[in-house]
Amino acid sequence: MALGMRRTRGKAGEWFYCLKHHKVEEGPDCPAKNRFGPYATRAEAEHAMETAAERNLEWETDPRWHDSEDEQEEK
Repeated sequence: MALGMRRTRGKAGEWFYCLKHHKVEEGPDCPAKNRFGPYATRAEAEHAMETAAERNLEWETDPRWHDSEDEQEEK
């Protein structure tokens, strides 16, 4: 391995979803910037995009993460 190169291989049994290749990987095969995970099962990794969309929707609609309209008007 060349100096400064980091190993991207993970442990067997850890599952990842590759955002670049749009596929599930065991390992992982791709760099961390291109993947979600690790997940405990292949099925969880297969649903990574749905899970992310659900979490984003929860965050976007959570009033604790947004200023109220009154607070925004004061700014």
